[in-house]
Amino acid sequence: MMRSGVLVALLVVACMVVMTQAQYHGWNPTHYPNLLGGWGGNFYNHNPGFGYGGYPYEILHIKRNADTTTVKKAFKQLAKEWHPDKNQSPEAEAKFIEINEAYKLLMDPERRRLFDSTGHTDEQPNFRKQHDYSSFRRFDPFDDIFSTFGGNFRFNFKYGEGTNIYKKQSITFKSFQNSVVPLSKKQPYLILFYSDWCIACAQIEPIWRRLCEELEPINFGMATVHAGREVELAKRLGVKTVPYLIMLLDGHPYHYTQPSVSMVSSLDFIRSKFPHKLVQRITEEDLDSFLGGWMDNRVRVLLFGRLDIIRLRYLSVGWEFRERAVIGYVQMDRSDTDSIRVRYSVSSKVDTLLVFHEDPYTPVASVAMTDLPYPTMKDIIDGNKFLVLPRLSSQSVFDALCPVESMRARRRLCVVLVTQDDPAHDPSRAALRDYATATDQARERERVRYTYLFREKQVDFMNALTAAASGSPVETNHRIVILWRTERHTLKYEWLEGGWEAEGEKHNTSRENLRATITRLLHSNQPMPYETVIQELFDEHAQGIVWRIISKLVSVQDFLRDNVNQDDIVPAVSIMVTVIFIVAGGYVMSYLVKLEEERVSSASSTFVDSSGRVKIAPQLRVHELRGESYNGMVRLLKPGCRTIVVLCDSESKSKLMPKFHKACWPYRKNKTLMFGFLNIERASGMEWYKRILVLGLPEPRDLNINPKNTIGTVIALNGHRKYYCLYHAKHPEAVFGLPTNPGATAETEGLRRRHTKSSITGDFMGFSDNESESESDVETGDKRKDSIASDKPLLNYYSNILFEDQLLEGLGNWLDRLFEGTTLRYHINYWPDWPGK
Repeated sequence: MMRSGVLVALLVVACMVVMTQAQYHGWNPTHYPNLLGGWGGNFYNHNPGFGYGGYPYEILHIKRNADTTTVKKAFKQLAKEWHPDKNQSPEAEAKFIEINEAYKLLMDPERRRLFDSTGHTDEQPNFRKQHDYSSFRRFDPFDDIFSTFGGNFRFNFKYGEGTNIYKKQSITFKSFQNSVVPLSKKQPYLILFYSDWCIACAQIEPIWRRLCEELEPINFGMATVHAGREVELAKRLGVKTVPYLIMLLDGHPYHYTQPSVSMVSSLDFIRSKFPHKLVQRITEEDLDSFLGGWMDNRVRVLLFGRLDIIRLRYLSVGWEFRERAVIGYVQMDRSDTDSIRVRYSVSSKVDTLLVFHEDPYTPVASVAMTDLPYPTMKDIIDGNKFLVLPRLSSQSVFDALCPVESMRARRRLCVVLVTQDDPAHDPSRAALRDYATATDQARERERVRYTYLFREKQVDFMNALTAAASGSPVETNHRIVILWRTERHTLKYEWLEGGWEAEGEKHNTSRENLRATITRLLHSNQPMPYETVIQELFDEHAQGIVWRIISKLVSVQDFLRDNVNQDDIVPAVSIMVTVIFIVAGGYVMSYLVKLEEERVSSASSTFVDSSGRVKIAPQLRVHELRGESYNGMVRLLKPGCRTIVVLCDSESKSKLMPKFHKACWPYRKNKTLMFGFLNIERASGMEWYKRILVLGLPEPRDLNINPKNTIGTVIALNGHRKYYCLYHAKHPEAVFGLPTNPGATAETEGLRRRHTKSSITGDFMGFSDNESESESDVETGDKRKDSIASDKPLLNYYSNILFEDQLLEGLGNWLDRLFEGTTLRYHINYWPDWPGK
C-alpha cells in the first residue's frame, strides 16, 4: 500500500511539473486542436491572438455561407464605421486593416475555399496560420522529471522534423499554373504529393531529401503539393493516392508507377522520361554527320565521359538548351571513340566539354574538369549558343539576335543576308561568315550581329521590307539589309548598295561598302531611311501536323500506361472489342444490303442496246398502295414529301401505267416524291378512297361510289400536312391551261368547252347520282372502229364518253401546277385507318 501511494504521489508531481513547464515555454493545447484530438474547441471559432484579430467571418459579422453580395454590403458598412478619417478611436486603423484584409480573402474564391477547408491560405497566412509543430523539439517535458532521479533517460520528442521540407517546398494550384508549368519548358520538375499524418510520406522523407540534394544542383525543380488542400491540382494530374511522384517536362506530367519509392528506382524513372535522342551517343562512324548537321541552326556540343550511362546533369543541360544546341556523348573507354579523343586532344582522365559552330575541326569553347558541374556547362553553352552566322528561323531567335533598343546612340544593328535554301547560295553565306569572324568585326560583336534568312520561308517578313521602301531592290537575293529594332514589331532599316558579292574584286568592294555603312550607322546619329511594321517570324522548327498527331498519340499512350492498371484493362478491352464488333457488324450488314440493292437494280434496270452493250436504264419505282405499305407511303412521310397514286384495275393497268410512267418520268430524281397505284378491285382500297373523299368534303354526306368512274384518278397525298389533291379527266383542273391551238384534237377541245360550262363537282371524284355501278363514263373500245356504222360525227358520237387513252392526257400539266401550288387542296383532320387492318 505504501509503495502504491508513493507511485501515485510521483505521478501527481510529474503532471504538475509537466503543466508548469508547458506554460513556462508558452505551449497552449488550444493552439493544436488537430494534434491533441480536438482540444480547445472549434478550430474556426477560437482566437489565437495573432494575424488580423480572429476569424474573417466574425470580423465582417456575417455567416459562413454568406454570398458575395452580403460580403460587399457588410464591408461597406464596416469600412464607413471604422475608417480612420471618420473614426478617431485608437483602434480604428488596425480594425480598418482587419476589415479590408478579411474582405479581400472572402472575395477571392480560391483563397476562401482553401480557408474554409484548412483554416489558412498561403497567400494570406495570418488567417488560421498553421503552426509549426516542430517547436515541440525545443523542450522535453519529461526531462526535468526523470533528471531529478539522476538518470540520463530522455523521451526526445521530434515531431515535425520530417514534414518541414514538404512544407517549405509546397506549392499551390495557382503557382503551379503560373510558375512551374512555364519553367518546365527549360527546367525538369519533380513533384511529390503528400498529406498530413501520412505514414508512407514520413517514411520516404529521407529519400526525398536526398533527391533534392542530388537534383537541385543540376537544375531540377523540386516541389511538393498537399493533396488534401490542392484537390483540383491532384485531380488534374491524376493523383489518386499519397505519396505520389510526378515528373513534369514542358508541362506534361509523367507518373511514377513503381509500388515503392527508392533512390535507384526514382533516378531510373527520371532518366527514362527524357527524350530518347536528347543526348546522342557518338562514335567514329557518326561524328562527321553529327558535327556537319549545323544547317538546322543549332550548335554542336560534345561531352566526353568515362561512365557507361549518360549522367543526369548532361540530360538536364540538354533539356535546357535543346532548342539551340545538339549534345553528343562520347564514352572514352570504348575502342570506337579513341580516334575522336585523339583528334581533339582530349585527356581520358577528366571529363571534357567541346562546343562547335560551323567548323567541325576547331571547337570555339572547351572545358576539362574531373567532374563537370552544371553551372559551368550552362555558362559555356549559353555563351556560344548561336552559330557564327545564324539563321533567322523563328521569332525567339530574332529576339535574341536582334534585341529592341530605342536609343539611337546605343542602337544595335542586325546585318541580314537574304538567300534561298539552295546550295548555290552557300558561297554568299560563307563569305559573310568569314567577314563576321574577322578580328576587327569581332570587337563590334556586342552591337552588330550577322545573320541570314531563307526568303521563301520568311515571306511575310520580306514583304514588309520590300513594300515599305520605294528604293528597295527588285531582286533581293544576295542582298544585305541592315536592321535596327526600335520596338518589338517596328524596325528601321537600310539596304546595302551594290548587293553582296562572294568572289573576285567585287567581293572586296562589298566588304568595304559594308564596313563603311556599319561604321557610319554606329558612330553617327544619322537616321535610317526606311521604317516598317513586321509580324511574327515563321517558326521553321515547328512540327508539322503529322508529327504533332504522332506526338499527341505518344502522350496519350504514356498517360494510359501511367494511369491504367491491370484491373482496368479487362473492362476497357471488353468495351473496345464490343464497340469494334458492333461497328464491324454494321459495316458488313450495310455492305451486304448494298450488294443486294445493286444486284436487284442491275437485274431490273439494264438493257442491251443495238451494239450488244449492256447499259443501265434509269427506272421509276411504282409501289402498290395497300395495307402493308400505307403507313410508309402516307402516314409516315417526312415534311416536304408527297406520294402520287393512280387508281386503276387489273384490266386498265396495262394501258394506264405506261402513260402514268411517262408523265412522272421527269420527276424520277426528285427524292421527295413517291409513286404508286391503287387497285380499285380490292374492297379495302375502295373503302379507304371513299373515307378520304368524305373527309375532304365541306359537309359529310353519303356517297355512292362507282368504281369504274374512279379509273384514271390520280391522288397527290401530303402525309405531313394532311391534305390531298385530285386529278381526273372530268376535273376542271385537268383541262385548265391546255393549249387552244389548231393542232389540238377535237376531243380535247370538246372537253374544254364542256368543262368550262359544266358545274358538276362530283363526277371527277368518282361518285354521282347514278346508282348503277355497271354503267361507266369510260369506254374501253376503239373509238374509230365503233363509229364506222354510225352517221354521227366522231366528236358528237363520243361527246359524253372518255376513252382510257384520254384519262391521263392532261396529267403532265396538272403535275406542273401541283408543284407550283395552284391546284385545289382538300384538307382533312387525320388520315383514316386502312380498312380491315
